[in-house]
Amino acid sequence: MACRSDLNFSLCRLVAVAVDTDRIMKVGLELAGWKKMPADSAVHIKGKNINKVLIGIDIGTAELMLAKQLECDAVIAHHPIGATAVNFYKVFDTHIDYMVEHGVPKKVAREAVEKLKERIETRNHASIYSDVVGAAKALGMPLVNIHQPCDEYMRQVILRAIKAGRTEYVSDIVKSIGKIPEFRHAATKVRVRFGNQNNKAGHWTLVVAAGTNGGFNIAKAYFQHGVSTVIYLHIDYGELMKMREEKLEGNLVVMGHLGGDSIGLNGLAERLENLGIETVRVGILPNR
Repeated sequence: MACRSDLNFSLCRLVAVAVDTDRIMKVGLELAGWKKMPADSAVHIKGKNINKVLIGIDIGTAELMLAKQLECDAVIAHHPIGATAVNFYKVFDTHIDYMVEHGVPKKVAREAVEKLKERIETRNHASIYSDVVGAAKALGMPLVNIHQPCDEYMRQVILRAIKAGRTEYVSDIVKSIGKIPEFRHAATKVRVRFGNQNNKAGHWTLVVAAGTNGGFNIAKAYFQHGVSTVIYLHIDYGELMKMREEKLEGNLVVMGHLGGDSIGLNGLAERLENLGIETVRVGILPNR
């Protein structure tokens, strides 16, 4: 029973099962159809008897204090925090699976992904990663972050939307993605950052739920091995400039970070509501 109205929510609370932070993580994994927790997700501060949660994409001390003020029993972050931010690069090997599936030789795929892993690991090694988890401890606020599982759910939603529409031209793909409610509500519209929307889409691939976007090296590997259109959630400006400077042949569709992440977190929130948990969604775009 979905707890969308106040009446339904009250009824759900009456039949709610006991929920703790481990159960919340299990719900996140079930969202993706997974059983094993990836390196970019964790229960940072355990908690039990959870009836109300605050859910957000980027959680900081301000959001933790807001959750306390709103009498939430736990906070769910999307993006990695604490040790998961340090270990974030470990999930990037998913890119290799995607690339091999779309015809990129495994050796080429590994080399491209290793460059990405080294760049992100070096950056995150320098980060002060303990502040949010430390603040949660001080506030006595249970804290979970669920990243790749929510992104995998998002990938499945977008993939279904693309396949349900036309895929002859790049513009067809852009149109199909743009119809998804979270992208429709976003201020950042789906854009063709490289190539042209009037080009034939050809062999296309959706590259999300692999930790982060593949950047220049992974897009290049796809373009050089038969993939004409690559679809990312976002891309750094410097990586985009490399693609233009090397004059690669292909199309890059960039969907928008907030819209994509909102899909996964809305899916998670609805699963929790079905368990009788009240959710406070902060900074997440609507799915209606």
